Amino acid sequence: MQTTLIQPEFRVKIDYDKCHKCGRCVQQCGWGVYNFNERPIPDDAKCRACHRCVTFCPARCITIEKNSLTFRDNDSWSTDLRKAVWKQAETGGVLLTSMGNPRPYERIFDKLVLDACQVTNPSIDPLREPMELRTYLGAKPDRVEVEPDGNGGFRLADGAGMRNNIELATPIVFSPMSYGSVSLNVHRSLAMAAERCGILMNTGEGGLHEDLYPYQGHVIVQVASGRFGVDTELLNRAAALEIKIGQGAKPGIGGHLPGEKVNRDVSSTRMIPQGTDAISPAPHHDIYSIEDLRQLIYALKEASGYKPVGVKIAAVHNVAAIASGIVRAGADYIYLDGFRGGTGAAPAVIRDHVGIPIEIAIAAVDQRLRDEGIRHQASIIAAGSIRSSADMAKAIALGADVVAIASAALIALGCHLCQSCHTGSCSWGITTQKPELTRRIDPEWGAERLTNLVHAWSHELQEILGALGVNAVESLRGSRERLRAVGLDDQTCRILGVKPAGM
Repeated sequence: MQTTLIQPEFRVKIDYDKCHKCGRCVQQCGWGVYNFNERPIPDDAKCRACHRCVTFCPARCITIEKNSLTFRDNDSWSTDLRKAVWKQAETGGVLLTSMGNPRPYERIFDKLVLDACQVTNPSIDPLREPMELRTYLGAKPDRVEVEPDGNGGFRLADGAGMRNNIELATPIVFSPMSYGSVSLNVHRSLAMAAERCGILMNTGEGGLHEDLYPYQGHVIVQVASGRFGVDTELLNRAAALEIKIGQGAKPGIGGHLPGEKVNRDVSSTRMIPQGTDAISPAPHHDIYSIEDLRQLIYALKEASGYKPVGVKIAAVHNVAAIASGIVRAGADYIYLDGFRGGTGAAPAVIRDHVGIPIEIAIAAVDQRLRDEGIRHQASIIAAGSIRSSADMAKAIALGADVVAIASAALIALGCHLCQSCHTGSCSWGITTQKPELTRRIDPEWGAERLTNLVHAWSHELQEILGALGVNAVESLRGSRERLRAVGLDDQTCRILGVKPAGM
């Protein structure tokens, strides 16, 4: 009897007239697609279209194609929905997926354009005039007092400076990706690039491996519900701390790292037994109110010498009210994660149907904090599929101080978005703990590519600022009058605080 109704999603085609029969494809594939019997024989059902074999085939004889098998058209039942039903009928399990929401929801960033200066307010040449991208992450004081400096000028009065703030050379940080969900060489690459670029990387909820101690001045560590790796040493080795409440790819859902990915190093770093599943509950069992959150914020501040403490939340419908409570609880920054955010593993039904776009969340939170007169008390980090410098500029104009990138960073390291991170068999060595795969990422090579990406986006942001006629990114933050909507409905424009193009 037939065991499955599910046909392979991809077809692997090999031009055997060109094939060297070298076996390179067998060695490179993390999913075991190929068997070698005088020549490589592919099993289409195992292929994830990661293109590792295509990239490293010396004969360039491999082609991966979408399976063209046609199903009868049905607007209610797409092919993907039918396959999902078949798979669940066969397994009785929750369907897992990874790397962000691929569904065709409206991409608001793509329907926003930036205004530019022409004559009355001339543009600025960023190559010949100073262009300031420096940003400070953390709470700002209510007022600043100055006093004479004795030389005819002024200086900050004693005790009137800013609270602990972290200087970023450019308004970018690397998003939380835990050690375990990604390989140690990915973490090394991120940490090295963060130091070179003068920015921060976030460890995610997996603790801080000792190899990253030299980069501790450029590291945010996370305190998630599982409390993995959290102790005094971790808190004291970080530049900032982050309480993870939610994640854009799976709001209201906890984390789960399968035991097969918990090797000796992951076990030591997370402080859990080797080979056991690392499960973060959906809620923190010591946080059931804003008052509880405030208590944890100040406990972490006292334990770390009053380093900045942020709170990461998923973008949901009442995100503005939640953010207001977080700021009043004493958080130095709010990390907003939209529903297009990537993840190492999530139930497909949650990733695809829960949460709201990051563009809406930024505008709603920024406006709420301004209306309440507390916008200066916390910075806003925006995440959830920031794909380019244009997305970054638009996010800042909507009200963000800083953007966080994860998928873009992994793509820079070779990720092909095959959405199979949860399998732990990543052929590119990114989301795996298998030694034969993780060594494919050279940290020095990775750091160079990530540094290039950050520098490229920063230069492009300077070009955008010049076109807008401003010479500092601070002047763009929350300047929604510099944005115009093309094809967005009136209600969305009203929530964003953005006028239609032509007005």
